[in-house]
Amino acid sequence: MSEKNKTILEGLNNKQLEAVVSNAKRVLVLAGAGSGKTKTVISKLLYLVAEKGVKSSSILAITFTKNAANEMIDRLIISSDVTNTYESYIQNKSTTVLQKESERRKRVLEQPWISNLTIRTFHSLCYKILRDNGNPVFDNKFKLITDNSAEEVDLKAKDILANEKPKDIISKILILACKDRGYILKLKRYILDYYVEKVSLDKEIKIYTNEGQKTYTTLKGETVKSKSERDIADWLYRHNIKYVYEKVTNFKDFNFKPDFFIPQANLYLEHVTDMSYKMADKEKQFIEGGKNCVVTYESIMNNSILFNLAMERIVKGKITETITEDVSINYEEEFNRYHNKIDEFLKTVMRMQSMMKGEDIEPSSLLEKSIKSEHERIRVFYELAIPIIEEYKKYCTNKSYVDFDDLIILTVKLLKNNEDIRELYRSKYKYLMVDEFQDVNGLQVKLLDLLLKPDNQLFCVGDDWQSIYGFRGSNVDYIVNFETHYKDCEIHKLDVNYRSTQTIVGASNEVIKHNKNQISKDVRAFNEMPSKIQIYRAKSTEDDGVEFLVDKVRQLYHSGLGKDDILVLYRRSKMFSPYLEALKQNRLFVSSKTIHASKGLEAKAVFIIGLTEGNGGFPDIWLDDAIFRVVKDIKYDILLEEERRLFYVAITRAKDELFLITELGNESSFVDEIPQHFYQVNKPIIKNIGTQVIVCENCRTTVNESDKFCRNCGSKLSKNILGNSDEKKVPSYVETARLINKNAYMPWSNEDDSKLEELYKQGKSNTELSDFFGRNLGAIIARIQKLELEQKYNLN
Repeated sequence: MSEKNKTILEGLNNKQLEAVVSNAKRVLVLAGAGSGKTKTVISKLLYLVAEKGVKSSSILAITFTKNAANEMIDRLIISSDVTNTYESYIQNKSTTVLQKESERRKRVLEQPWISNLTIRTFHSLCYKILRDNGNPVFDNKFKLITDNSAEEVDLKAKDILANEKPKDIISKILILACKDRGYILKLKRYILDYYVEKVSLDKEIKIYTNEGQKTYTTLKGETVKSKSERDIADWLYRHNIKYVYEKVTNFKDFNFKPDFFIPQANLYLEHVTDMSYKMADKEKQFIEGGKNCVVTYESIMNNSILFNLAMERIVKGKITETITEDVSINYEEEFNRYHNKIDEFLKTVMRMQSMMKGEDIEPSSLLEKSIKSEHERIRVFYELAIPIIEEYKKYCTNKSYVDFDDLIILTVKLLKNNEDIRELYRSKYKYLMVDEFQDVNGLQVKLLDLLLKPDNQLFCVGDDWQSIYGFRGSNVDYIVNFETHYKDCEIHKLDVNYRSTQTIVGASNEVIKHNKNQISKDVRAFNEMPSKIQIYRAKSTEDDGVEFLVDKVRQLYHSGLGKDDILVLYRRSKMFSPYLEALKQNRLFVSSKTIHASKGLEAKAVFIIGLTEGNGGFPDIWLDDAIFRVVKDIKYDILLEEERRLFYVAITRAKDELFLITELGNESSFVDEIPQHFYQVNKPIIKNIGTQVIVCENCRTTVNESDKFCRNCGSKLSKNILGNSDEKKVPSYVETARLINKNAYMPWSNEDDSKLEELYKQGKSNTELSDFFGRNLGAIIARIQKLELEQKYNLN
């Protein structure tokens, strides 16, 4: 082995080395968490160029993010940096992103062996292929449309970005579709039925309604008391017949409200069901008042032919205008109160469109499939959505626009249908390397297959245990069943974790073993130092759970750790709100991420919060809207396994210490999957049931032994009523917080929750609520989220 080769391969363990020097044509490297994945990938690149004499222009390395591509380039630059200045420059926190980018480009151009490498994201690669050779399938001078920045693509000039955004285009297409009377009426009915009425009442419509009674919203925007009344009102509206609903009337003896009054015909209409009040008294009033009244009955409402005939008979000859549906309906007038609902609808359409592209499904076949659904909501959604998607595609084609999904779709089409272009790229790239292979989807695998020849090498690196992007369309089956897809392949398992202690590695192994769809691995830790995972079962995660975290973070700071050494992880961002406020108040400034965003990170001490069972906890499993299951049906157990992989990723971010915060009696099932010998439990203090009740001398409110101030009136509590409370002092950070907010860290009572809901419903601001309850804004926001008041009342 040459001296140069020794330098390149030194430091690799046996399994890393075997993977790097493998000559097999299809290679999968299963790189577990902390097993030196990046080191292996970089060593493979260096080995090919420096030892095997492979031209760097024949190597294609594909990543999923621009940051990952830049990291790969940085490692290559560092490997040949004789001045030893580049690494310190890019790691310097004062160096800006633009400065790093400029220096990176400069260094790459100075070294042709690096500049000739193709290191790109999937999107960037497809962008380049379509620009250079895409004219057989599309205008190769296309413009890119995106709702976000174009950082995913290496753009050389701003003028390749379209002035329009996908959201703007699809909104425009919807408005044009609404010029058709049938479409706009169907859309409005759908919005009213499934977006407005999902919260029972449209809060912008202030009309009389019986409390607790289910209501229905008409095309006119009124709320009526039954589905049948809604159908009658909609018929009148569609035929441009003006009406008044439940007009207060007194012909002689008493006030009452006939269901409908049609001024053009001076006609009253009553709809009668088994639930209706007796009509005798009303009929007498109509007769004595000399008024015309007609009656419809529930028996005709389920037969559209009978219903239409009855309605035409009722109004025919009684109004001067001819009954017709040919009346102009204005989009803005129809939806001026429902723009936010239209936005929700369009977001669903756009997500469905992206899923459809990822699964390579044609709109027409999707419409045929949706027709078979037994649910009207799903059938009507696709009747409304598919025309929009088809027109969106025509519009973008006409304008030479492509979005990120189109980049891969068009490239696959180009390579599949044009043998000369396919052969050009197959011959150019002898070595294909794919990072994070566990995250690929079907289209990306099709692209790889089209770029491969039998004698090309495919070198994939990934970890099925860390596949956490199923919601974006990735499919873990491609890595789990690699041997099925690529015959005669080699699989190398990197099974030494250089990051975490054996306790953390052992616990993570035990958790992930509960997944059925996985490749079996026995990962061990290089660091065999004994330790224990700390589990805290809080009485309330928002109270003593917060207290536990703050205390532990303070201890870690005192032990010499800093902000970058401590990482707080959570499934959903809202879980962190009360913890963030407490840390700020105590001037403890810790790193925090959602678990998805933490992929690739590590810290000496990691806290995982929100480990409770059920809705809003972790695992957080919600079966997607049935609308999307027409495109791709995902089962509950598949979602559960991805949640478990997410928990595995969270655990394996920890190097030395791991803290799990759960809730007493509501522990996450994932916590239960960790064998007891890996952890020790920190238990909350539970008072004996016979504990004496203590009350404030000033207002007689019940207080806790640990309280120094009354949670109701704010009075300082005397030692006489607290008894031996000095034996268990309130933490200093709680005392500090209560100087500002008198009820900081106090448990929320049922009465507090009821009052919060009442005031929230009245439209009180968060600041007003904070003042009222004597708690900080973070606590108020967290409680509103806990009680799901935003979803319940939809006041925004």
